[in-house]
Amino acid sequence: MLEFISILREFNYATIALRLLLAIFAGGIIGNERGKHGSAAGLRTHILVCIGSAITALTGFYIYEVLGINGDIMRLAAQVISGIGFLGAGMIIIKNNNIIIGLTTAAGLWATAAIGIAIGFGFYSGALIATFFCVFTAAFLSRLEKRKKKSTHLYIEIDITYNVQETIEQLKNILGEDSNFETVQPKSNLQNSLGLYAVVYSIVPPEKLKEMGEIKSIRFYLYE
Repeated sequence: MLEFISILREFNYATIALRLLLAIFAGGIIGNERGKHGSAAGLRTHILVCIGSAITALTGFYIYEVLGINGDIMRLAAQVISGIGFLGAGMIIIKNNNIIIGLTTAAGLWATAAIGIAIGFGFYSGALIATFFCVFTAAFLSRLEKRKKKSTHLYIEIDITYNVQETIEQLKNILGEDSNFETVQPKSNLQNSLGLYAVVYSIVPPEKLKEMGEIKSIRFYLYE
């Protein structure tokens, strides 16, 4: 067994191919899970990030082992860790109701890059264990998180001929103090209209929605 492990840590065409195949495997598992959730960065993106990180680490290895150039072989890999932030930032979106999405995907890309580097340097056990924990975190803990953090998103349109601040206070009394409101452009073409995005950090029961609909200044509301 120890002899087999030492062979895997050698630097030759076979181990290079093996490490890149493992990068495809690890990136594919993580990317497939994110793709199921409709993420913009899915299977192909995660595979490419993992392969790119692995070949970067292998290049540093090649420069040191084959070319015999002394230097810091981690320097190239370090640039991947910092540079992947630009790709991750592109995954983060702030919706017009101030809800941030894409953080999990961005973090997943960063972790995938780190896994690729580990594979490139031949740290197989660490890479495979990290892959397992990344998939576990994204797939299973997200379900637990959704159960704990439920929220309701509403678009409300009000008539500004009424007192807007008073309307918002009425809505807060009905929806609760944990509700947040943001004024936006109205979606309708009705005159004297103002749009509101409401985020309530709980599930709003039907009786409260009915009570909200009885406010005279509210023209209509929609689930977002």
